[in-house]
Amino acid sequence: MANLAAMEPRAQEILDRERKAYEAANPKSREAYQHSSRVLPGGVTRQLCYFSPFPCYADFGEGCWFVDIDGNRRLDLFNNATSLILGHRPQPVMKAVREQLARGTAFQTNTGLETRLAEMLAERVPSVEQIRFTNSGSEGTLMAIRAARAFTGRPKIAKMEGGYHGSHDVVEVSVRPPLAEAGPPEAPTPVAESAGIPPEVMEDVVLLPYNNLPAARAILDREASRVAAIIVEPILGSVGFIPAEREFLAGLRAEAARHDIVFILDEVQSFRLSRGGAQALFGIRPDLTAFGKIIGGGFPVGAFGGRREIMALFDSSKGRARIPHAGTFNGNPITMAAGIATLEQVTESTLGRLNGTGDRVRGRLRELGVKCGVPLQITGIGSMFKIHFSASPIHDYRTAQRASSLIHEALFLFGLNRGLFLSSTGRCCLSTAMGDAEVEKYLAAVEEFLGTLRR
Repeated sequence: MANLAAMEPRAQEILDRERKAYEAANPKSREAYQHSSRVLPGGVTRQLCYFSPFPCYADFGEGCWFVDIDGNRRLDLFNNATSLILGHRPQPVMKAVREQLARGTAFQTNTGLETRLAEMLAERVPSVEQIRFTNSGSEGTLMAIRAARAFTGRPKIAKMEGGYHGSHDVVEVSVRPPLAEAGPPEAPTPVAESAGIPPEVMEDVVLLPYNNLPAARAILDREASRVAAIIVEPILGSVGFIPAEREFLAGLRAEAARHDIVFILDEVQSFRLSRGGAQALFGIRPDLTAFGKIIGGGFPVGAFGGRREIMALFDSSKGRARIPHAGTFNGNPITMAAGIATLEQVTESTLGRLNGTGDRVRGRLRELGVKCGVPLQITGIGSMFKIHFSASPIHDYRTAQRASSLIHEALFLFGLNRGLFLSSTGRCCLSTAMGDAEVEKYLAAVEEFLGTLRR
């Protein structure tokens, strides 16, 4: 097995060549990006959309493919950050949306669609006794955390190093901290992820190491009396779909119960893993759950729900709610119709097939690494996965940082030029629109890349 550091000069050669090829093949996207940059900072309105040298601009999508404005057809292996589980423009969803468009797009009252989607989620997820809708996963985690603080009367939250829960201050801490500032692995130091977050926010964040229960337990023993919530992703998303060890997740849940801390499971991405989400797979019952992505059927959405006595904080039917919860487009009927239509298609058997394909892909990728003599680790679960170019196992944020980002970047552009679209950091997810031919196209491109890397 070759040394990855020795492969990086070759990866740089591939990257330089593929960048030139990409620029030549995408003149309309380059022009569109230059135009966008005059009115949008950095040319985008969402950080994840940018990649160097410039993003391709989508024209239309169909199934598991989209076509950009230069006419390039690309296999979509990221599906708008995991949200398009049925792929682009699935007919049941399009039909439901067209029918609701004919009735109206927004009302200052209920339509009944929000009730139907709420019932579907409550039926699938036993821990959700009541639920409220928002317009993003970020809002969902924000309101869940606020509820935990109000319910417990405590100010602090505990989150995982490397955990991503949206773009509000208290969770924008140590998502991707520089390791030189991050403190010891068993007692990580909170680091602001963004300019503009007041230093005092760090005082209300207790940082826990992911998949290290003894260290997390020791930290909670010191801090628990002021901790309102533990919030955790069952699959650490932004650093590469790293699953929690079941013992770790169950242990955290037990610690939350022992210290009367509200346990929040962030299922914004992981809800696609089973009919009842990751909590059904792991056998964990949280106090609150945050949702997003697939429950909106391709439209903006978020939600939070859980124990009835906690959700009662939002009840204004008997006077002013302890936690007011507004939002002009919360539960908007277009999103609700799309979400209902999507969940009707997301059956246990459908998810079983999708997750089985993910299992096969991860197995094949490991085989390709051995065959081509390239050290790599494959993380993920179900329909989500990522290649890490690393010789060492990946189990948390810090071990993920050992991987070669240069080789990742080279693979990304190599794939773009061969009709593949994944996240610029290498994360992939599958949709039900994909078949064996599309999976083989992806695997063939990875094999070609690994072979090119070794030459």
